[in-house]
Amino acid sequence: MLAVGRGVFELTGFQEGDLMGRDVAEALGLPANGALALVREWGVRRLGERLEIRTRAGHVKPVTADFFPAYDEDGGLLVALTPR
Repeated sequence: MLAVGRGVFELTGFQEGDLMGRDVAEALGLPANGALALVREWGVRRLGERLEIRTRAGHVKPVTADFFPAYDEDGGLLVALTPR
């Protein structure tokens, strides 16, 4: 992760510094296959994915995720999470 937005602590229990430099799938327990893999491999958006994340306390929390690829050489992406 290169940046995190407002509300990340309220949603995940992680402080910004806890997440910086980590892989989003690893940090939040997102499945590395499925929507995330499609965005990374094919460079397509995936909107409204109903997933679960793992909070800092180890709780599972349902979210809706939108994934947007970054069209540059580093293969990054933007992930927007909304609690359900």
